[in-house]
Amino acid sequence: MIERKNNLSGQCQCGNIRYRVRGEPLTFYTCHCLDCQKQSASAFGLSMWVMSDDFELIAGRLKFWTTIADDGSKKVCAFCSQCGTRIYHMIDDGSSRISLKAGTLDDATQYKPVAHIWTKRAHQWLDLEGPEILNYPDQPDSFSDILEAWAARERG
Repeated sequence: MIERKNNLSGQCQCGNIRYRVRGEPLTFYTCHCLDCQKQSASAFGLSMWVMSDDFELIAGRLKFWTTIADDGSKKVCAFCSQCGTRIYHMIDDGSSRISLKAGTLDDATQYKPVAHIWTKRAHQWLDLEGPEILNYPDQPDSFSDILEAWAARERG
């Protein structure tokens, strides 16, 4: 099992929003869809699934808006009203998990993604190959392999 330095905590860019996560992540992956590229203003987004009941807002007030994801699903996005930093999003499917935007973590260096999704949209200069990392050209039909890869790595 991988030992972590501390509990998960994070904030938006301006510091107005602060949060912590009490439970363990369900998985951690990079997403190369166009939405994540635009939202992160970078080549990909970092997505860490956590249970919504484990997420605790400790400062600030989130704002929400809804969009349609690349796969056609309805996505509810939570962000800071002052600086616009995306904190998490959730698919409007009744799920009890959220996709925390891991770039907002106080220390994301202790985590390594187990998969890349939407690689058909990835920038060509990125090297996405490597041992023990899954690759999907678009949205996987099921995240079960990604969840299992994370669980296997955590078990060590």
